[in-house]
Amino acid sequence: MTVSSLKQRSRAVVIGSGLGGLAVALRLQGQGYDVTVLEQQPAPGGRAARLRSDGFTWDSGPSLITMPWVLEEAFAAGGLDLHSEVTLRRLDPLYRLRWAGEERALDFFSDADALRSEIARFDERDARALDGFLAALKPIYEEGLLAAGQRAFPSARSFAGLVPSMVRLRAVMPLHAFVSRHFRHPRVREAFSFHSLFIGGDPYRVPAIYGALVYLQLLDGGWYADGGVYSLVEAMARPLDVRCDSRVETIETGSGRVRGVWLEGGERITADVVVSNADVLRTHELLGRRAPRRRLRPTMSAFLLYLGCDQRFDELLHHTLLVGRGYRDFIRDVTRGRGLPSTFSTYVHAPARTETAMATDGGDSLAVLMPVPNLRADVDWPRVADGLRNALVNDMETTFGLSGLDASVRVEHRMTPPDFASRFGAVDGNAFAVEPTLHQSAYFRAPNRVPGVRGLFHVGGGTHPGAGIPGVLMGAGVTAGLIAEDAEVRV
Repeated sequence: MTVSSLKQRSRAVVIGSGLGGLAVALRLQGQGYDVTVLEQQPAPGGRAARLRSDGFTWDSGPSLITMPWVLEEAFAAGGLDLHSEVTLRRLDPLYRLRWAGEERALDFFSDADALRSEIARFDERDARALDGFLAALKPIYEEGLLAAGQRAFPSARSFAGLVPSMVRLRAVMPLHAFVSRHFRHPRVREAFSFHSLFIGGDPYRVPAIYGALVYLQLLDGGWYADGGVYSLVEAMARPLDVRCDSRVETIETGSGRVRGVWLEGGERITADVVVSNADVLRTHELLGRRAPRRRLRPTMSAFLLYLGCDQRFDELLHHTLLVGRGYRDFIRDVTRGRGLPSTFSTYVHAPARTETAMATDGGDSLAVLMPVPNLRADVDWPRVADGLRNALVNDMETTFGLSGLDASVRVEHRMTPPDFASRFGAVDGNAFAVEPTLHQSAYFRAPNRVPGVRGLFHVGGGTHPGAGIPGVLMGAGVTAGLIAEDAEVRV
């Protein structure tokens, strides 16, 4: 029996249709598996969903596309051409950083010369240090994020070989400390270390390997897909069998291997391979097992406002970071669950800058994300959400000059930590899966191949290599590779 003929007869079930789940489904379908994707929500996408209302459109999940070649590979593995399916537009600058009480902003360009000029407005010495900083990041990106991110770490021994080079490159020291070795101005340090927040990591605690997120943005740029990130979801889901409103209650096993899944309502679907794109912190629940002795720590959550405004706010770029006073204390409060912060730092996505159809004529569709503690913190969200919304919008008006924002709102939606828990099954209402600390990265994350159950795998932000669009897409490649390996072994 050939491997290809075995695969033609094999069935794979993917639990969850986030970007990682769709990417692994495309790869498995390309390998010859009969693939069914099960999604508990009414539409595919998982956290990468779309919200539309009264002429306004928002990506309710990830909004910045980087490493487009990873997308190209994922599409190609499923027999698709990315650029025939979606239209990508390069953004330069990628985003703007503004600080409370300061006139100067920093526009983060992917062009090194333009970026150097921006840095020089804060510190000439730091501008001259940019090349050395990027030279220090290059091997971390190549040996750490790129090489290590595209292979599995099934054992401590397999991971041990990576450690000496990461120690030599100082990639295991805290990210902000690594950045501070090159730059001295506090604003420049913040501008080159905040990126780990995009995947739920405190830049003062995550390892400097996540500094590669800066390098890849300069190397490959930042991109926008017409229609938003959800256009990627639509294109990836189109050739797949995606069953929505299908909640998986149990993963069935027998004799040490996966047998299929049971849906809410009692339907059983048999499978030779099951890939879970659900929260990895719930895998034991789907298997009917006790929680593992070593429990991974989830990330902070997020408070999100989706505002449809009848005026445009030219102070904002397509992506803007509004950094409040007491930035370090803010991060400490939200990542360590100390309660709601007293100041606000937010990310604002304004896609109508690039695609006017995302808002009504002359208006803005603003997605405002503020990191907040997850549900482990003692926060009564039904009681505090309205007040937090008003305080946040007022801060954007008075501190950052978005005059008339509140009065301009014609349509409004919101998400809070309980929504992450109820809609996505996110443990503690986490927004970015597993916190990317040193002891929860690579081998120390939930493994791509679930131990003890043949044919069961993870994909998505909680497994290796991590969260973010490039992370979950590379992880889909790792998982699909392990499935192919196991098929060879069975033959």
